[in-house]
Amino acid sequence: MRNDHVRAPQRRWIAAIAAGATAAAAAVALPLLTSSTAGAAGTVTPPPAHAGFDYQIGSPYTPPAGVTVVSRDHDATPAAGLYNICYVNAFQTQEGAEGEWDSDLLLHDANGKIVKDDGWDEAVLDIRTASNRQRIADKVNGWIDQCAAKGFQAVEPDNFDTFDRFPDYLTQAQAEAYIRLLSAHAHQKNLAIAQKNTAELSGDHTANGLDFAVAEECADYDECGDYTAAYGNEVIVIEYSAKGLTKACKNWGSTLSIVRRDVDVVAKGDKGYVRQTC
Repeated sequence: MRNDHVRAPQRRWIAAIAAGATAAAAAVALPLLTSSTAGAAGTVTPPPAHAGFDYQIGSPYTPPAGVTVVSRDHDATPAAGLYNICYVNAFQTQEGAEGEWDSDLLLHDANGKIVKDDGWDEAVLDIRTASNRQRIADKVNGWIDQCAAKGFQAVEPDNFDTFDRFPDYLTQAQAEAYIRLLSAHAHQKNLAIAQKNTAELSGDHTANGLDFAVAEECADYDECGDYTAAYGNEVIVIEYSAKGLTKACKNWGSTLSIVRRDVDVVAKGDKGYVRQTC
C-alpha cells in the first residue's frame, strides 16, 4: 500500500489558511455540464454525475455494490465494467522517489536543499520555467499514457495547489501553465482530466482544460459551492470525517458523488478501513 498518495486533512488545513476560508454555499441543484468535452484527438467524457463512487488510491479492492466510478493509482488495474479515474502525483514526487527525477527538476531552496512537503516527505517539482514544465510534463504524461493503455477513462493529477503551500517559490500562473500541458495530453489520449482541489481556481477550468473536479473535504471547508459554480454537478466529494460527510450529504447529497474514506484509503478488510456514503 502506498499511503503517500493520500492528500488528506493536513494539506487541506494549510491550503485553507493560505487561500482563506470561502463562504458557505447554499445547496442549489445546478444543471449538468455537457456530457462530453472536445479533446484534441476526439471526445472525452467526464464521470457520470451523482454516481456511486469509491476512492481507492491507496489500495484497490473489489468495489462495493452500487459503485460505478472508482479512482485508483496509475500503477493499479482499472475496475472492470466501471468508470475508472487514474491518479497521478503531478506536482510532487512520491515519498523517497526524488532519485527518479533529474535533480534540476526538483525545487531547491537558497542553500541548495530540496524543498519537500514535510507532511508526506515528497519533493516539490520545480515548475518555474517553461523548459522545466515541459520536461516534467513529459514524464507525467508517460504515466497518463499508461492510464490510457490500461483502459482508464480519466486522470486525476494531484497537488495542483502546491503553489499555494509554497508561495515563496511557486506561482499560480506557473501551476496553471503546467496543468494545461497535462490536460492537452490527456485529451489527446481521449481521457477526461480532473481539477484536484484548489477551489479558488475553479473559475479557470475552461482555460486550463479541466473537465470535472475531485474535491477533498469541500463540505468541511465550505468549498463545494465553489466547484459546482464552475462544474455544475460534475464534482466528486471525498470527506474524511463524520462531520464532513454529514454536511456534504445534507447540502449536496442529491446532486454530487460523495464518499467518506479513511485518511490512509486502505483496502476493505484492512485495519482502519472506513467507507460511508449518503
